[in-house]
Amino acid sequence: MKLFQQLLLAPAALGLLAPIAAQAADVSALSGASAASAYSSQQDTDAFRAWQSQNQVTSVSQFSDVQPTDWAYQALSNLVERYGCVAGYPNGTFKGKQAMTRFEAAALLNACLDRVTEVTDELRRLQKEFAKELAVLKGRVDGLEAKVGKLEATQFSTTTKLQGDTYWSLGGLGFGGNNNATSTGANGTNGTNANSQAGGGTTFNYDLRLNLSTSFTGKDLLFTRLRTGNYGASAFNGTVYKLAALDRAFPSVGAADNTFLLDRLYYRFPVGKEFTFVVGPRMRNTETLAISPTYYGDLELLDFFRSHGAPAVYNRATGGGAAVIWKQNAKKGNPYFATSLSFVAPNSNASALNAAGGIMNNNSQSNLTFQAGYQAQQWKATFGWRYGQCGQAVNRTADSSQAAGASEACPTTSPNNFGNSTVDANSFALGLAWTPKKNGTVVPSISAGWGYSAYNQTGIRTSSSTSLVQGTATNGQLVATNIGATQSWSVALQWKDAFIKGNSAGMAVGQPSFVTSLRNGATPQDGNYAWEWWYKFQVTDNISVSPALFYLSNPSSAGASPTSTVSTGANVFGGLVVAQFKF
Repeated sequence: MKLFQQLLLAPAALGLLAPIAAQAADVSALSGASAASAYSSQQDTDAFRAWQSQNQVTSVSQFSDVQPTDWAYQALSNLVERYGCVAGYPNGTFKGKQAMTRFEAAALLNACLDRVTEVTDELRRLQKEFAKELAVLKGRVDGLEAKVGKLEATQFSTTTKLQGDTYWSLGGLGFGGNNNATSTGANGTNGTNANSQAGGGTTFNYDLRLNLSTSFTGKDLLFTRLRTGNYGASAFNGTVYKLAALDRAFPSVGAADNTFLLDRLYYRFPVGKEFTFVVGPRMRNTETLAISPTYYGDLELLDFFRSHGAPAVYNRATGGGAAVIWKQNAKKGNPYFATSLSFVAPNSNASALNAAGGIMNNNSQSNLTFQAGYQAQQWKATFGWRYGQCGQAVNRTADSSQAAGASEACPTTSPNNFGNSTVDANSFALGLAWTPKKNGTVVPSISAGWGYSAYNQTGIRTSSSTSLVQGTATNGQLVATNIGATQSWSVALQWKDAFIKGNSAGMAVGQPSFVTSLRNGATPQDGNYAWEWWYKFQVTDNISVSPALFYLSNPSSAGASPTSTVSTGANVFGGLVVAQFKF
């Protein structure tokens, strides 16, 4: 039996192919846009060429799964050592018992023909036998080369990918209960009497993100995000009750709508196998956590439920800073430990000595966030701690408790360096989450979180407990200077592939930060609850539509007077439909 006949009858796969043939066979398995996409990356091409130059087989003995007793051993040896047109697989195997297609055989023949200078009768017969496949293969390669050339000529960048995400919401709020919002503007409202707006109004809002992901080495990331929206005056941005704000509401209240802003700008890079560093002028502390504390969040709805039950720790401070992340080097799928530490100053660009801003200096409003966690296949546990300097609000959905301590204005008459604040907060978080092995409608993932904050206000403390009850607010006990500690919690359920594969459903309940300790020794009459329910229809891979409901009980912590025993605040019901497009 002739050399090439022996080879073509042998059950071989792409391991037969020489470097040139490997490219042709890979291309032959692709078609249309997928092929153009696969070959549009210059980095992939360069990586392949580097591999082929380093892994060219020069001896049949280099194949770990080829033995001298194999019937095609001599034929393979001739191809390797005489013609050099067999590359094998990167793991050093040949996989001679794996089936091959006629197109793969044609690709092999084409590669070997380039190495053979003598045209024999056998070669002529083989060329004739595979003339059709060789012609098809050549046509595909030529077509793909033309498409790749066109893509390279018009591509945005060889190092940067552009991704878009737009979020639309259509809905409104309804108000009820006893409302004291006008007397507790610092306690979760903007001083607006919500009862005067009973029933609210239907609003149509959007949030648009354009993400630019740049990599110079294939392992690093320069991340840039441009963002715009029109939630500036929307009730879904907290213009009436801050706890009604959506996570995707942008820009902040009172900011200019429909204007692009730089939302993120940071550089992320690995050091060794276990450490990752992040630095940038627009980074977020919760985006540098070692482990995400939750399995919940297919739909971004209420802002509070994105803080994992501990808004004082996971406050999503955004500004200039740096972070380091350590992840135990474990095999994929195995459990591991991880920790992270970040420093973020929201006004790091400001340099006036006695104004809010700077880094680790007077009134820098800094956030120092630490997290440690353990991640297994179906569950994870996390611990978090955040130190918040004076002037740094816990988060934008501050209610009475969240407005305490850390959100007090920094003094301007004396130094207030990082770590020596007159008004600051230490906050702690515990998280535990579990997810089932199989998705479906019956068993959901469960994510639970709890938070605690202690406020240090030594510069405000006085010997007279009555001086801590300031102003004429009905709930005077809950003024910021009288709050010593707060707590919060949430439990969230999420069903993947709910009823229909690809769809998901979710429900969450919890208490945003409520006062648990007062400095004047009184019993705090505080409490509020939040619920949300949603179902996400995944129309296509890039489009989803989600009806959603939420309910807020006593969202402003209003109604608790110095002598009252019952908190009788307002309640809010919200309904909306969310559409999301990704491209």
